[in-house]
Amino acid sequence: MRCLIVYCHPVPESYCASVRDTVIATLEKNGHEVDLLDLYAEGFDPVMPADERRIYNQMKREDHPFPDHAERLEKADALFFVYPTWWYGLPAMLKGWLDRVWTPELTFHIPDGPGPIKPLMTHIKLLGVITTCGAPRWWSYLVGHPGKRTILRGMRALCARNCRRIFTAHYLMDKSTPESRAAYLQQVEKRLSSI
Repeated sequence: MRCLIVYCHPVPESYCASVRDTVIATLEKNGHEVDLLDLYAEGFDPVMPADERRIYNQMKREDHPFPDHAERLEKADALFFVYPTWWYGLPAMLKGWLDRVWTPELTFHIPDGPGPIKPLMTHIKLLGVITTCGAPRWWSYLVGHPGKRTILRGMRALCARNCRRIFTAHYLMDKSTPESRAAYLQQVEKRLSSI
């Protein structure tokens, strides 16, 4: 399976980088092809300028502001997001990537008349979220896990009808220990080994 990993963390030596490395190593060990898209390392600009927004609904595939990202999305069978959960949701950089890269005629088609949008990411058969979270599990669920919902409900609607979902989180990250961090990496490896 061709797996695109969208990684989003500003600190190169963060624990999240260890999570990313575990995801990559596990997928490669199991024979999957991995493409890493590191938003901070690339210097991705998450801010959509006014002229881009003005043409957004009429945007054609050839007008895509990030043709390389679009092509990498088109080639993927599976898509994994590795990021820290901040204020219960996605980091601004990752939200900006969704805003600017998941465009019409690449990820969905807007019909001319009434009716729902048509999903165009039907080649994506697996969608995964691997994250860290400062809050406890119970509180994250109480506030609704906005980041998880954005990706595994909202973005999944544009993927294959039977697209599988994976979610795993290291909760209480702000109070984590070497033992809890090591245990989470093992959990990630075990979960991804079943793919």
